[in-house]
Amino acid sequence: MNTVKTLCFVIAALSSYAALACRLYQVRRDWRDSAYRTLLVTLLFQCLTFTMGAVAMGSESFLGVGNLAILVMHVSAVAFCVSAQIILLRWVVDGDRAVRRTRWWVITGIALTVLLTALFFVADGPGRPASDFNTGSGQPLVLTYLLAFIVSQAVPCVTIFRQCGPYARMTDNASLRQALRLLSVAVVVLFLYCLARTVNILTAAAGIDIGVWQIAASLFSAAGIVVLSLSLTMSSWWPLVAALLKWVRDYRSYRALYPLWRDLYEASPGIALEPPGGSVLDIDYRLHRRVVEIRDGWRDLRPYIDRSVNGIGTAAPGASEEMRQAFVEAAQIRQALRAKRLGVIPDDNKDVGDFEDRDSDNFPAEVAWLTKVASAYRKVGKAG
Repeated sequence: MNTVKTLCFVIAALSSYAALACRLYQVRRDWRDSAYRTLLVTLLFQCLTFTMGAVAMGSESFLGVGNLAILVMHVSAVAFCVSAQIILLRWVVDGDRAVRRTRWWVITGIALTVLLTALFFVADGPGRPASDFNTGSGQPLVLTYLLAFIVSQAVPCVTIFRQCGPYARMTDNASLRQALRLLSVAVVVLFLYCLARTVNILTAAAGIDIGVWQIAASLFSAAGIVVLSLSLTMSSWWPLVAALLKWVRDYRSYRALYPLWRDLYEASPGIALEPPGGSVLDIDYRLHRRVVEIRDGWRDLRPYIDRSVNGIGTAAPGASEEMRQAFVEAAQIRQALRAKRLGVIPDDNKDVGDFEDRDSDNFPAEVAWLTKVASAYRKVGKAG
């Protein structure tokens, strides 16, 4: 069990240091921003908290004082929670109200630090076994110390959670909105840590052994800190993730359009601005070219498109009206390709118009529509 607890501290510490390194990368650009400086302080306390946790698991003394690492860990956790509350205020509240609330949280943090330090030494913290600070061992002063620490962690979790929802709805900044939502998830998990830790303390005081369930507190703590680290650094890594997700979406669309584009290109090679192939690193450009070339190839087919052709029967039962229309377009394209190869122009041809007046100025909608047509095109080909 101690191995799992140590591993949880190490995971929390590594995620904290990764978050700090991520934010330090922006120090030259953002140092003058007070919210950024507060965030750095928050991450420093976060790193110190879990570093001391790992130290406490590996040694009974720190700087020659028994259990000092535990006290430093708890005091750092208090400072970390207070500074996290302050950074939230700096993100979403302006003016005198933010200053007043910041002052209140700083005073509260100092008072809690003094209280925990006094209780630690009055309870003879340096002379006790380290295990006493996991369970309290039924000692009133140690129990008071531990419960005071849990309250110092639980209250900020509640206040931050209550603020994240309204603030996320108020802001127009998409990145900040996502960060606040992720922060609300983090504080819920950390509140579960507080509950699990309280259960551990009270059951031990009552002489109840809950066995392996004691490890739940460490698991909630590590998970909550990982999510919290992600939320506090979201503005740094989210644009990269968003760009990667967009690349993946564009690449999937690019590949999905290939069978339709290939047949149109074979029928009208002049639609391609460049020879086929090349790198897909510039997928945005290539997807635009593929959409344009599909449109150009379709226009070349207009004299061969028979209006009477209907591929709705190939659509799945219960398909949406848009999907049914995609099957009509796909069937007409496949028929027109055959007609062009044979040189047969139908009497009722579609020599004007476009894909049923689809808005080609809205590129994402255009890609989505052509992807449906390409999907229907493959199914019509299999059915034929």
